[in-house]
Amino acid sequence: MSSNALLSATNVTKRFGGLTAVNDVSFEVNAKQVVGVIGPNGAGKSTLFNLLSGLASLSSGQILFNGHDMGKVPAHGRSAVGMTRTFQIVRLFGHLPVMDNVMLGGHSGTTQGFLASMLRLPRVLEDDRKLRETSTYWLDFVGLAARSGEPAAHLPHGQQRLLELARAMIARPKLLLLDEPAAGLNGSETGHLFEVLRAINAQGTAILIVEHDMKFIMKLCERIVVLDHGARIAEGTPEEVRSNPLVVEAYLGKKAAHAPY
Repeated sequence: MSSNALLSATNVTKRFGGLTAVNDVSFEVNAKQVVGVIGPNGAGKSTLFNLLSGLASLSSGQILFNGHDMGKVPAHGRSAVGMTRTFQIVRLFGHLPVMDNVMLGGHSGTTQGFLASMLRLPRVLEDDRKLRETSTYWLDFVGLAARSGEPAAHLPHGQQRLLELARAMIARPKLLLLDEPAAGLNGSETGHLFEVLRAINAQGTAILIVEHDMKFIMKLCERIVVLDHGARIAEGTPEEVRSNPLVVEAYLGKKAAHAPY
């Protein structure tokens, strides 16, 4: 792990019986960096994200994050050490108001016990006030403050993506994992998402993103890791990856390799 690395994945491997979904993958994400993961369907991208976020266990290898061996940190404890994620399929509580969905993302950071919460002691009320204030900030940040009282299910798909992003950011993560955040968005929504992610990164949050929209990811990322059949076949700047023959053959194709991203 280099001195600048926030996240270091070393020889990460995941097997499902006789199938190796992720095969000996190593890479790093530095603090405040934006790194993309690309590859064809079935390349192992989502499995890699599940390993990083604790939803799947390693078969072998090691994941270090911010000084922690993540093999010892359960999925529900990862936001506390500074790592949060969004999902390819939006996961919201549709019947709850937008504000409540965001606030739920911050309850892991409160320090009051069950009894204090039940009795609604002053310190609990103060925690709730601060949590609501922070939630309001992030809803305004992504452009959803005006809809804070509506059920999350009433939001269109693009705004649900932004809501999930606001919920992930309320924990003030050092690293944000994004699994295809632009999927299903139109051009205007994709452009707004791009600006929001740029602004999040400018505040100091590193981003690791899986995305199929090549124009989006080539403009957003400083470095890109390419997977194919579970293995890393390339890593570098967008320009280096786009011109790599292995990447062109496995994923981009000649036309995409010469596209003016």
